[in-house]
Amino acid sequence: MITPHAPTAHDLPELTLLDGPVRRRMIIVVRADPVICGHSVEARNLAEVARLRGFDEVRILTWPLDRLAETGLPLKPADGVAPYSPGIVVERPEPVGDYKVPDGRYLAGLTGRIVELIADGTPTVCMSLYLSPHDRAVTDARRIALAAGLPARVTTIAEAVGSDVTNIIRSCVADGRFGAALDVLTSYLANDHCVAVSHYTRDLIIDSAAELDQRIGTTFAGQLAERVRVSYPAIDAGPYLRQSSESIAATLARRGLSRNGYLLFLSRLGLAKGVDDLIAGFARTAARHDQLLVIAGEGPDKSYFREVAADSGLGHRIVFLDDVDDAEKPALMAGCSAFVLPSKPRPEFTETFGIVLAEKMLAGGGPVITTRTGGIGEAVGEHAMIIEPGDPDSIAARIDQALALGDPQRRAMAAAARAWAEQFDRSQVFDLLLAPLAAAA
Repeated sequence: MITPHAPTAHDLPELTLLDGPVRRRMIIVVRADPVICGHSVEARNLAEVARLRGFDEVRILTWPLDRLAETGLPLKPADGVAPYSPGIVVERPEPVGDYKVPDGRYLAGLTGRIVELIADGTPTVCMSLYLSPHDRAVTDARRIALAAGLPARVTTIAEAVGSDVTNIIRSCVADGRFGAALDVLTSYLANDHCVAVSHYTRDLIIDSAAELDQRIGTTFAGQLAERVRVSYPAIDAGPYLRQSSESIAATLARRGLSRNGYLLFLSRLGLAKGVDDLIAGFARTAARHDQLLVIAGEGPDKSYFREVAADSGLGHRIVFLDDVDDAEKPALMAGCSAFVLPSKPRPEFTETFGIVLAEKMLAGGGPVITTRTGGIGEAVGEHAMIIEPGDPDSIAARIDQALALGDPQRRAMAAAARAWAEQFDRSQVFDLLLAPLAAAA
């Protein structure tokens, strides 16, 4: 179903290359803007730093807008997609073939475009975010170019996220469909550099591969343990660190909010995010009398969460925002009395890092309340108030505790959390990501 805010190609900012010769190129293959996802933001951040680090041309290759809308992925409104810097181009290759090709048409378009870009022999770093099918497009494109005798000079990086494992590898192992799991793992290892977004994700990949090895006699776990390193998601710390009290107040006023007058959830609206637990916990806390609960985001379970809020008897105290853009997000985070992300593990999704939590800690404001599900602990360190997954009573207790903190303690907690989160700034992450490439040059 197409979302009401799905932008068209005409709506999105026009992006152009700089003039002059291309000496170094970077290609990033990802589900990019306008998809509401931390890793689409990561792709933007890596692209921006690549330009600062001397890449003459950076291209983000992604899917056509109509195809993104058809998938049901949550999308930003058209005016929520900010322009990229000069020298960064977003391409959305059209599918190849017609209705007689039932699947693979879009992937063929993506792969073919990568071949065309690398055919000129320009030294290129090609990175895929999410393994399937993005890294397949990258590795196939390089194989095709070399087989055709083209002077491709490509170094590939594949970044694995948790859904690569939960959606494909783990489910295939559980169902006995080992062929598809082998497909994902061999394609991953075909890249020059393999990274994972957290230690949790790395361990999850290796453990799942070990289970596959035990069943069919393969040796993937050892290869992955040797080759996969951790590269945390890249965050642009600047907009979170540079906020003024005046700009925060203006943003809150436009939304009818007051500083420290609301609890905030801001993430994708899926069952694994625990929004129903948050609503139940909010109903059990004293905060329900003088605080609003702001639930910001889009996602497949938005309607369900609205029903839960209506049934709670606190519908007048719960505000849903489905049009928050990147410019508003830092101010909403900085102005809240507490930020609550009660994520919990589910078969279809487990939080593999928690980008939004690191963003919140950079923004300042009230404390973070969250679980230690998946890789969340790596995002927050010791700088969050921890709750039990799926436990509304635990949520209520932590909210009351957070609101009872004195101003000096709140400021000290916010400062320590910000210092921790600064390690995830995009410049530092980019440099660490590409350091092995420079060492091998």
